[in-house]
Amino acid sequence: MNDLCADIGYKSINHAGEQLCGDHVDIVEQGENSTVIVLADGLGSGVKASILSTLTSKIISTMMAEGLSLSDCVETIAQTLPICSVRGVAYSTFTIMHLVENREMELIQYDNPLTILIRNGNNFDYPKTEMNIGGKKIYHSVIRLQEDDIFIAMSDGCPHAGIGLAYNFGWKREDIIGFMEATVAGGYTAKTLSTILLDEVDKLYGHRPGDDATACVIKIRKRVPMNMLFGPPRDRDDCNRMMALFFSKEGKHIVCGGTTSSIAAKYLGKKVEADISFVRSDIPPIAKIEGVDLVTEGVITVNRVVEYAHDVLGENKLYEKWSFGHDGASMICRMLFEEATDINFYVGRAVNPAHQNPDLPINFNIKMNLVEELSKCLKQMGKRIKVSYF
Repeated sequence: MNDLCADIGYKSINHAGEQLCGDHVDIVEQGENSTVIVLADGLGSGVKASILSTLTSKIISTMMAEGLSLSDCVETIAQTLPICSVRGVAYSTFTIMHLVENREMELIQYDNPLTILIRNGNNFDYPKTEMNIGGKKIYHSVIRLQEDDIFIAMSDGCPHAGIGLAYNFGWKREDIIGFMEATVAGGYTAKTLSTILLDEVDKLYGHRPGDDATACVIKIRKRVPMNMLFGPPRDRDDCNRMMALFFSKEGKHIVCGGTTSSIAAKYLGKKVEADISFVRSDIPPIAKIEGVDLVTEGVITVNRVVEYAHDVLGENKLYEKWSFGHDGASMICRMLFEEATDINFYVGRAVNPAHQNPDLPINFNIKMNLVEELSKCLKQMGKRIKVSYF
């Protein structure tokens, strides 16, 4: 069985003064291990470019996911895209990254900057075949995947960064490669890598981008299971069954909540020890139990994890906080967002009497909602999620 999976993340910045981005990324899953990712860049910027790129990426990703040929896709786009009344052309560039069973990457590129592949920490020059479809020069590659391969697809807004400001001729491809070779060594997620690249692009534009810029990063990695226990079971007699199932699973184990950690410690025959290296924070301190990878407080900590998860899926502005923070929420984020690919939640339905105070903004439903929200966000990050209630 193939135990590789793909971590996919992308980020865009808009042309200065524009509300809409002229680049668009579309991701369509084909079964469990195959995915079609399309990055399209519409001609110009603003509304017209946004319509062109959205149509292009949607048409290609849907048709390819349904198994239609590349020539059919290109022909359909040529006949479908609205023609610009000013320029008299309907034009959108695209990069198609087709992950087949997480074993190989079919890469199809038309007029976007060539995709960078970093393998074993260095730029890898993959083979390209030139094709001509409907008068368009298209590069086609099939690449056998390896663990830790990192693919970086970009719109032309990235290499154009800094023209006339930091550089005479923009940010050259070899300089982008050098920057990313140094960055990938940090072991970041695909989303964080795309954010770091776009932050640098924005800086080179002097924070007033002269074009829409998008980076889409695909990181190939091995599946890593993770287990999280949150809340005691409704029926006390279920404690041992819940603990036995939780601790029998392979992978790291996170325990959230005071009562929950006491039950886990009792089951393991160990003590709950306070962590004296507590950093001052608005998140409650963590604890230690021998045999458990991380022990944190419950609702307040998990609520912060959910806030960070929403940010990761959006602007990803807070990644430095959780990437380097020493509080419980930041540590959970690094384990769930960066390390894990398959996450098992074990959720207790017991009602905490401390939460029944009407002056407190916490109730039983909030705990359940947090689990649902976090599961939803993690699924959007491409994780496999299983939730078991007790």
